[in-house]
Amino acid sequence: MSGKVIAVVQQKGGSGKTTLAVNIAVAAIRRGMSVALLDTDPQGSLGRWFITRRERLGEAGLEFSTSSAWGVSYECEKLKREADLVIVDTPPKVDADLRPALREADLVLVPVASSHVDLWATEGVLDLAARERKQTWLVMNRARAGTRLGDDVARAAAELTAGVTEARLANRVVYAETLGQGLGAMEAGKSAATAEVGALTDEVLRLLAE
Repeated sequence: MSGKVIAVVQQKGGSGKTTLAVNIAVAAIRRGMSVALLDTDPQGSLGRWFITRRERLGEAGLEFSTSSAWGVSYECEKLKREADLVIVDTPPKVDADLRPALREADLVLVPVASSHVDLWATEGVLDLAARERKQTWLVMNRARAGTRLGDDVARAAAELTAGVTEARLANRVVYAETLGQGLGAMEAGKSAATAEVGALTDEVLRLLAE
């Protein structure tokens, strides 16, 4: 059976695309799934994470590949034959280069930090995903519980042409720390982050199965 493809997209840089990609990947591995990462972002943050992980652990435990925007289709077809889940990290922009990743995706995830600027930046992404008729979900990232801004963003996000995941990632230092160590937050043994990532991964896998 061919694997499923998740594209992680957002026009605004620093929204947490790579954080989302690696933590879902690690959580899926811990569930016994085979996972492949595809980095199409010239900044190469996902590749840096993968290399750091391999140096730290000796074996990364997942496949990794890079591609230009127009090589995404070929790489995804190849990786889907090897992995249950292929996660594509995309450049922080919205133009024709994003279309190949969207076309290959079974599910599109858009991280939104708790700011209206991040929310505004989703509009172009959602428009492009809608044209490709792709299932798109916003994921609240670096969320601050009980803040008016976070609540406002969540309400506004719910009104856009996409779903909003019930699970969200809070504003925790462990996400940045583990990213730099080549790990997922689950591997740091922090219960709160482990629960958040676990809930988000459960929700994402349910959405993929629908």
